[in-house]
Amino acid sequence: MSPAAEPLLRIPLGVVVERRRSASPWTDLVWCGTAVLPDEPDVTPWTLIREQDGVALFYAGTATVDLYRSEAGRYSDNLASRTPSVWIVLSPSEGAWPYVVAAITADPAEAEAFAEAGANLVEAVPMPAIVRETIESFIAEHYVERVFVKRARRRADPEALAHRSSESGRRQ
Repeated sequence: MSPAAEPLLRIPLGVVVERRRSASPWTDLVWCGTAVLPDEPDVTPWTLIREQDGVALFYAGTATVDLYRSEAGRYSDNLASRTPSVWIVLSPSEGAWPYVVAAITADPAEAEAFAEAGANLVEAVPMPAIVRETIESFIAEHYVERVFVKRARRRADPEALAHRSSESGRRQ
Protein backbone atom coordinates (compact mmCIF):
# COMPACT_ATOMS: atom_id res chain seq x y z
CA MET A 1 0.00 0.00 0.00
CA SER A 2 1.46 3.30 -1.07
CA PRO A 3 1.36 6.09 1.54
CA ALA A 4 -0.15 8.35 -1.12
CA ALA A 5 -2.87 5.83 -2.07
CA GLU A 6 -6.40 6.84 -1.20
CA PRO A 7 -8.71 4.20 0.27
CA LEU A 8 -11.57 3.10 -1.96
CA LEU A 9 -13.91 2.88 1.02
CA ARG A 10 -13.95 4.29 4.54
CA ILE A 11 -16.08 2.80 7.32
CA PRO A 12 -16.49 5.09 10.34
CA LEU A 13 -16.65 3.30 13.69
CA GLY A 14 -16.98 4.48 17.26
CA VAL A 15 -14.45 3.12 19.73
CA VAL A 16 -15.23 1.87 23.25
CA VAL A 17 -12.31 1.81 25.70
CA GLU A 18 -12.16 0.17 29.09
CA ARG A 19 -10.28 1.40 32.15
CA ARG A 20 -9.87 -0.94 35.12
CA ARG A 21 -7.78 -1.16 38.23
CA SER A 22 -4.55 -3.06 37.85
CA ALA A 23 -3.41 -5.93 40.03
CA SER A 24 0.19 -4.95 39.26
CA PRO A 25 2.28 -3.05 41.80
CA TRP A 26 3.83 -1.00 38.96
CA THR A 27 0.70 0.61 37.55
CA ASP A 28 -2.65 1.70 38.93
CA LEU A 29 -4.81 1.46 35.79
CA VAL A 30 -5.07 -0.74 32.71
CA TRP A 31 -6.56 0.66 29.48
CA CYS A 32 -7.70 -1.36 26.45
CA GLY A 33 -10.00 -1.11 23.47
CA THR A 34 -13.00 -3.37 24.01
CA ALA A 35 -15.51 -2.80 21.20
CA VAL A 36 -16.45 -0.80 18.13
CA LEU A 37 -19.80 0.77 17.36
CA PRO A 38 -21.04 0.53 13.77
CA ASP A 39 -21.76 4.25 13.45
CA GLU A 40 -20.51 7.58 14.65
CA PRO A 41 -22.41 8.34 17.85
CA ASP A 42 -23.32 11.95 18.46
CA VAL A 43 -21.33 11.94 21.71
CA THR A 44 -18.23 13.83 22.79
CA PRO A 45 -15.08 11.69 22.86
CA TRP A 46 -14.18 10.30 26.29
CA THR A 47 -17.76 10.29 27.49
CA LEU A 48 -18.27 7.83 30.33
CA ILE A 49 -20.70 5.09 29.24
CA ARG A 50 -20.77 3.01 32.43
CA GLU A 51 -18.79 2.52 35.62
CA GLN A 52 -19.18 -0.52 37.83
CA ASP A 53 -16.91 -2.42 40.25
CA GLY A 54 -13.79 -0.44 39.32
CA VAL A 55 -14.31 -0.90 35.57
CA ALA A 56 -15.23 2.11 33.45
CA LEU A 57 -16.28 2.10 29.80
CA PHE A 58 -15.75 5.22 27.69
CA TYR A 59 -16.74 6.24 24.21
CA ALA A 60 -13.23 7.30 23.13
CA GLY A 61 -13.94 8.73 19.69
CA THR A 62 -14.31 7.76 16.07
CA ALA A 63 -11.88 6.39 13.51
CA THR A 64 -12.31 4.85 10.09
CA VAL A 65 -11.46 1.44 8.71
CA ASP A 66 -9.86 2.34 5.39
CA LEU A 67 -10.19 -0.30 2.68
CA TYR A 68 -7.65 -0.57 -0.15
CA ARG A 69 -7.90 -2.82 -3.20
CA SER A 70 -4.30 -3.99 -2.69
CA GLU A 71 -5.13 -5.34 0.78
CA ALA A 72 -8.35 -7.16 -0.16
CA GLY A 73 -6.63 -10.54 0.21
CA ARG A 74 -5.80 -9.77 3.83
CA TYR A 75 -9.38 -8.68 4.54
CA SER A 76 -10.53 -11.95 2.99
CA ASP A 77 -8.17 -13.93 5.23
CA ASN A 78 -9.49 -12.02 8.24
CA LEU A 79 -13.11 -12.85 7.35
CA ALA A 80 -12.19 -16.50 6.80
CA SER A 81 -10.75 -16.77 10.31
CA ARG A 82 -12.76 -18.22 13.17
CA THR A 83 -13.31 -14.77 14.69
CA PRO A 84 -13.20 -11.90 12.17
CA SER A 85 -11.83 -8.86 13.95
CA VAL A 86 -11.05 -5.21 13.71
CA TRP A 87 -8.07 -3.87 15.59
CA ILE A 88 -8.27 -0.75 17.74
CA VAL A 89 -5.03 1.22 18.00
CA LEU A 90 -4.59 3.56 20.96
CA SER A 91 -1.53 5.82 21.09
CA PRO A 92 -0.18 7.62 24.15
CA SER A 93 -1.40 11.19 24.47
CA GLU A 94 -0.14 14.26 26.26
CA GLY A 95 -3.70 15.58 26.60
CA ALA A 96 -6.34 15.22 29.29
CA TRP A 97 -6.67 11.48 28.56
CA PRO A 98 -3.72 9.07 28.50
CA TYR A 99 -4.57 7.68 25.05
CA VAL A 100 -5.99 8.83 21.75
CA VAL A 101 -7.69 6.64 19.13
CA ALA A 102 -4.99 6.45 16.45
CA ALA A 103 -6.58 3.99 14.03
CA ILE A 104 -8.90 1.07 13.41
CA THR A 105 -8.02 -1.56 10.84
CA ALA A 106 -9.39 -4.79 9.39
CA ASP A 107 -5.94 -5.73 8.04
CA PRO A 108 -4.08 -8.11 10.40
CA ALA A 109 -0.69 -7.13 8.94
CA GLU A 110 -1.36 -3.43 9.52
CA ALA A 111 -2.40 -4.19 13.10
CA GLU A 112 0.86 -6.04 13.63
CA ALA A 113 2.80 -3.05 12.28
CA PHE A 114 1.01 -0.76 14.75
CA ALA A 115 1.86 -3.16 17.59
CA GLU A 116 5.56 -3.04 16.68
CA ALA A 117 5.60 0.68 17.54
CA GLY A 118 5.92 -0.38 21.18
CA ALA A 119 3.95 2.39 22.91
CA ASN A 120 0.68 1.68 21.08
CA LEU A 121 -2.05 -0.43 22.63
CA VAL A 122 -3.48 -2.69 19.92
CA GLU A 123 -6.55 -4.81 20.67
CA ALA A 124 -8.48 -7.16 18.40
CA VAL A 125 -12.23 -6.87 18.94
CA PRO A 126 -15.11 -8.71 17.25
CA MET A 127 -16.14 -7.28 13.90
CA PRO A 128 -19.77 -6.08 13.87
CA ALA A 129 -22.01 -7.89 11.35
CA ILE A 130 -22.70 -4.70 9.35
CA VAL A 131 -18.95 -4.09 8.96
CA ARG A 132 -18.41 -7.70 7.93
CA GLU A 133 -21.09 -7.40 5.24
CA THR A 134 -19.55 -4.17 3.93
CA ILE A 135 -16.08 -5.76 3.75
CA GLU A 136 -17.50 -8.89 2.08
CA SER A 137 -19.03 -6.65 -0.61
CA PHE A 138 -15.73 -4.79 -1.01
CA ILE A 139 -13.86 -8.08 -1.43
CA ALA A 140 -16.40 -9.37 -3.97
CA GLU A 141 -15.97 -6.21 -6.02
CA HIS A 142 -12.21 -5.65 -5.76
CA TYR A 143 -10.36 -8.85 -4.87
CA VAL A 144 -8.48 -10.61 -7.63
CA GLU A 145 -6.82 -13.80 -6.47
CA ARG A 146 -3.31 -14.06 -7.79
CA VAL A 147 -2.23 -17.57 -8.68
CA PHE A 148 1.14 -18.48 -7.22
CA VAL A 149 3.54 -19.70 -9.87
CA LYS A 150 6.63 -21.42 -8.60
CA ARG A 151 9.69 -20.68 -10.66
CA ALA A 152 11.73 -23.61 -11.87
CA ARG A 153 15.19 -23.60 -10.37
CA ARG A 154 18.18 -23.81 -12.60
CA ARG A 155 20.39 -26.72 -11.85
CA ALA A 156 23.62 -25.81 -10.16
CA ASP A 157 26.72 -25.96 -12.34
CA PRO A 158 29.48 -27.50 -10.20
CA GLU A 159 32.06 -26.32 -12.71
CA ALA A 160 30.95 -22.66 -12.54
CA LEU A 161 33.59 -21.72 -9.97
CA ALA A 162 36.29 -23.56 -11.88
CA HIS A 163 35.80 -21.32 -14.91
CA ARG A 164 37.14 -18.18 -13.26
CA SER A 165 39.70 -16.25 -15.15
CA SER A 166 43.15 -17.42 -14.23
CA GLU A 167 44.30 -13.78 -14.31
CA SER A 168 41.96 -12.75 -11.47
CA GLY A 169 43.76 -15.11 -9.13
CA ARG A 170 47.22 -13.72 -10.09
CA ARG A 171 46.51 -10.01 -9.46
CA GLN A 172 48.05 -8.64 -6.34
